[in-house]
Amino acid sequence: MKFFSITAFDIPDAWSQVVEKISDEGDVFRIERGSEITNTRKIAMSLEITNPENRPLVHEACPFSAKYVEKYALEYLFIGEKKDSEEYTYGQRLRAPVDQIQRVIERYREYKGDRQNTMLIRRPEDIDSHDPPCLTVLDTELTDNKLHFFVYFRSWDAYAGFPANVAGLQLLKEYMADEIGVSPGKTYAFSKNIHLYERQFEIANEMVHGKRKRPGTWKAEE
Repeated sequence: MKFFSITAFDIPDAWSQVVEKISDEGDVFRIERGSEITNTRKIAMSLEITNPENRPLVHEACPFSAKYVEKYALEYLFIGEKKDSEEYTYGQRLRAPVDQIQRVIERYREYKGDRQNTMLIRRPEDIDSHDPPCLTVLDTELTDNKLHFFVYFRSWDAYAGFPANVAGLQLLKEYMADEIGVSPGKTYAFSKNIHLYERQFEIANEMVHGKRKRPGTWKAEE
């Protein structure tokens, strides 16, 4: 197993670094159970994003727009409802049976130095699920008058899932920080298996080694 610690300036920078690291150095991992049976390339990682509030939240090479991130955050993080066709959403797990988001806001309003405000998405019964939640823990800490997120994904689609998840969580963090009366802080993310699917290998390689450049200087060459 290859483990990497990555530090990024903002979310677009984090996405490009993660995809590059997996594409160039990831181990081959065969998925035998889950939503997609296929080969992947994967790493284990810890990630620090120092300025996740920096706009734009979405890199220009992402397979979706910033508008999609807003829709994703609203439907799958903020709202505690799910469609009949869905087994769960992160928002549904965060809002019921206990509204963890609201309780964390209330706890920090009362005690800024509270270390116990951890929100859980995965449940014990998920061990028998065919496709349990990828996001397992959403932990928080308030230091220097800033709300920081610590998130753990058991499994993570680096190409399409990661940028939507991290940007959506940033919008949630900004909402919670505003409700508490503090500023949004850093995002720390951890995963034992963040990966590229075999169907993504070619496009990821093009993004890393083709004409697209790194964030900050990212402009497609003519």
